[in-house]
Amino acid sequence: MSYTAFASLISLVLFFGMVALLEIGRRIGVRRRSIDPDGAQAGTGAVDGAVFALLGLLIAFTFSGAATRFDERRNLIVQEANDIGTAYLRLDLLPPGAQPALRDLFRRYVGSRLEAYRKLPDIAAAKAELAHSIKLQGEIWNQALAASQMNDAPPAATMLLLPALNQMIDITTTRTTATAMHPPVVIFVLLYGLALIAALLAGYGMSAAKARSWLHMIGFAATMALAVHVVIDIEYPRLGLIRVDTFDQVLVDVLESMK
Repeated sequence: MSYTAFASLISLVLFFGMVALLEIGRRIGVRRRSIDPDGAQAGTGAVDGAVFALLGLLIAFTFSGAATRFDERRNLIVQEANDIGTAYLRLDLLPPGAQPALRDLFRRYVGSRLEAYRKLPDIAAAKAELAHSIKLQGEIWNQALAASQMNDAPPAATMLLLPALNQMIDITTTRTTATAMHPPVVIFVLLYGLALIAALLAGYGMSAAKARSWLHMIGFAATMALAVHVVIDIEYPRLGLIRVDTFDQVLVDVLESMK
């Protein structure tokens, strides 16, 4: 099952679960009112307010965190493209005889970096391609180090090229770490749990009405399920509907400029 289908299934389960709990809460409220009409609502406002406030804060913080990480991942793609482009331009500092092999390695390296993320959600294939790109990093570093130490290599080759290569290599670790950075699973469990509890309490509060308001019940459940789905989808921008793939074009442009 694809991630999109799985996330949609979880959201549908949450939707129907909330509708069911709204109905259960309403029936509990109706029964309680038949037993104690005056005390059925006594003290419930404070509890409802606390639960709904906590749910609202949790959704706000999880969405804000997911959106921040989404923007950071996009910025890191642009930063890697800039780092690669800078290092590639500084190959001009090396002796002419050492440049062709390194330029070919750079083209292979950028292609490998693109493939590593294109192969997601196949984690095994993505990790294999990532290992290949790391191997190419080592080859680029070794050849650039050897070329910068040639007799006809200017001192600027060591001072300018090697730091640029180091930055190009470091950004890959930063991107890999950012890709794997997500909130603990318990946060999502708490979010789902609070949404279900809120539905139960909301249903209890609706028990004062003689007839069910399906518009409010379905609207409340659909809104909450959609909000939770968007939070989860934006948290995994390589797997869901909200994606950062379009920003890979900057790396494609860098690769095209190397030809």
